Amino acid sequence: MKNENKKIKVQITDDHPVVRRGLKQIIDDCLDIEVVCEANNGHELFSELINTSIDVILLDISLPGRNGLGLIKEIKSIKPEVAILILSIHSEEQYALRSLKLGASGYLTKSCTTDELITAVRKVAQGKKYITPILAEKIAIDIDSTYNNPIHDLLSDREMEVMCMLARGKSNGDIAIELSLSPKTISTYRERILEKMSLKTTAEIIRYAIKEKLVD
Repeated sequence: MKNENKKIKVQITDDHPVVRRGLKQIIDDCLDIEVVCEANNGHELFSELINTSIDVILLDISLPGRNGLGLIKEIKSIKPEVAILILSIHSEEQYALRSLKLGASGYLTKSCTTDELITAVRKVAQGKKYITPILAEKIAIDIDSTYNNPIHDLLSDREMEVMCMLARGKSNGDIAIELSLSPKTISTYRERILEKMSLKTTAEIIRYAIKEKLVD
């Protein structure tokens, strides 16, 4: 529980300046919350995370380079006490459950209301989870072993990250550089993705990701 007299320190990570500005304006109207830093991508996020006292990170999934999902575990490994609130254009059905499993404290879409955003920030800052009714239903369905999960749920977190990067048209070499892995390792991940999802080509990965709205 945060000290009642202490402001909740928020960091906003989103590659759209207009979105960051809008979020900052919303938060600036709250006496108990303040934006202490902003980031355009994962690199800037970690620089601020190391050098700044942060309670809550508002994290977009669709970032240049590493996506938000791929950053959650790394953030928690560096600052496990920091709460991560995902704020995405993607619906809860697509990424929310995976985000929570990775260590996020909550998931909101960018169509949420101002009141809902502030409520979520306050709740996760207290060490609690923020669960929307849609996400609660998704969790209940996930517990039901008879539910037919989407095929990409078979992928590991790293495979999911590589799949999304492939779906955005990145080459094995580009992905290897961004993830600090060898091209051979990325090629291995690609083969696993194709095998698990019963696909044959990268083009089919792209079509699947677009169909399931996993990429913008």
